[in-house]
Amino acid sequence: MALPRTSSSSFRPTVAVVAGGAALLAATALVNRQLARNAERANPPRGKFIDVDGVRVHYVERGSGRPLLLLHGNGTMIEDLQSSGLIDRAAERYRVIAFDRPGFGHSSRPRGGVWGPNEQADLFRKALDRLGIQRAIVLGHSWAASIAVALATRHPALVEGLVLASGYYFPTSRLDLVAPSVPAIPVLGDVISNTISPVLARLMWPTLLRKVFGPQPVPGKFAGFPVEMAVRPSQLHASAEESAMMIPMAAAVSKTYCEVTMPTVIIAGEDDRLIDVEQSARLHRMIRHSRLRRLAGAGHMIHQTETSNLMAAIDEAASISVQGARDVITASR
Repeated sequence: MALPRTSSSSFRPTVAVVAGGAALLAATALVNRQLARNAERANPPRGKFIDVDGVRVHYVERGSGRPLLLLHGNGTMIEDLQSSGLIDRAAERYRVIAFDRPGFGHSSRPRGGVWGPNEQADLFRKALDRLGIQRAIVLGHSWAASIAVALATRHPALVEGLVLASGYYFPTSRLDLVAPSVPAIPVLGDVISNTISPVLARLMWPTLLRKVFGPQPVPGKFAGFPVEMAVRPSQLHASAEESAMMIPMAAAVSKTYCEVTMPTVIIAGEDDRLIDVEQSARLHRMIRHSRLRRLAGAGHMIHQTETSNLMAAIDEAASISVQGARDVITASR
């Protein structure tokens, strides 16, 4: 029996829809690219650049004294640390170095490799060496706390003291990471991060701020943060990659905590809505010589809302380090 013929006209609406969708995505990608260029022109680099192993790293340097390295969390950039006032306050008595991490702010993020804590730690060690810094106090906020730990375990001679703020240290079930990780999927992720993600990011920005700052309100000083820089396709892709590796990263890095030997101050908000404060408490129990500072009523963005307390944690780590050095000298006499 002969099969019924399918009229070619029945395919025309489908083809038209597909073609229209492709055209819309292409137009959206072009608009997002132009918006990204506009954002970069409106927010030129605040500091200098250094090329390390094919990565063009943007950094700012302020003050003088003992070197202090500040590492921002996932999705942000130097402007987050700058707007908090932490850089300026720390620069009153430290030589502050703050990097835009690979893919964030004005730093590049070469494709084809993995940019986990170990890789970024190695990159920053080389960058600091190029800047003539052989020893520094290291502060890592949120995702970057794992980079700070990696610096401490892979390059212990570099790290004088550690300040770990609002970090994620142990693997847990995190369904909230599924959606943010989608743009990291090869090929499909590039399409999404160049088309849909910037639009969704702008729509979700107020909700995101309420979550990361809550239960405290968003401080007025954060108003100058360049949102359009944060929702560029390139930065959203970098952020998605870091969201995707968050759980396996914690599983890998958690095996090295017993190797941390330098003065360590762990600080976190009691009411952090992004990362349970018990993560920090558990880390404190593993690093026996560490000190834990739990901030009542504070959320995830403690550098913004609890700047004085975070500054005190930096001074505490620096003080312990100095006292430790004096004890060694005394014992050797």
